[in-house]
Amino acid sequence: MAFRLLVRRVCGVSVRDLQRLPASVSPFSSCLIPSPALLSRSLLSLPLLSSRRSVSFSVQDHDDFTERVINSQLPVLIDFHAQWCGPCKILGPRLEKAIAKQKGRVTMAKVDIDEHTDLAIEYGVSAVPTVIAMRGGDVIDQFVGIKDEDQLDSFVEKLIGQ
Repeated sequence: MAFRLLVRRVCGVSVRDLQRLPASVSPFSSCLIPSPALLSRSLLSLPLLSSRRSVSFSVQDHDDFTERVINSQLPVLIDFHAQWCGPCKILGPRLEKAIAKQKGRVTMAKVDIDEHTDLAIEYGVSAVPTVIAMRGGDVIDQFVGIKDEDQLDSFVEKLIGQ
């Protein structure tokens, strides 16, 4: 039973599919070659990449931050957050929405302060959530805490120069 559950979760194979397999075929072969039904389910669940563009990204390391934030041609909103921070979980989706309204004129970098303490210290982050607006490698503005949607829209518009 546990074996079947594991195979089902890892390979996406149902119990009935396992029972129909010939004795000579390993249940794990389906992990290597997905079934057509599994492929169609996977493809249908993917967002259309051409119609939806990501407005934010998670910073991987200091070099990634330098390349994608400091050297960015677009203005960047930097969201310093933590997984354990309740207000961060409220502010994050609001920021995403405010950035999405700008239709590619601004992007957002997400920095987890527990993973990137050096960046948090470098930018003087002492509380989360902290949001910093940066253009051309220069800090334009910042705030700490939660803002409502109108305040966030104004903050983003100030960043892009409207």
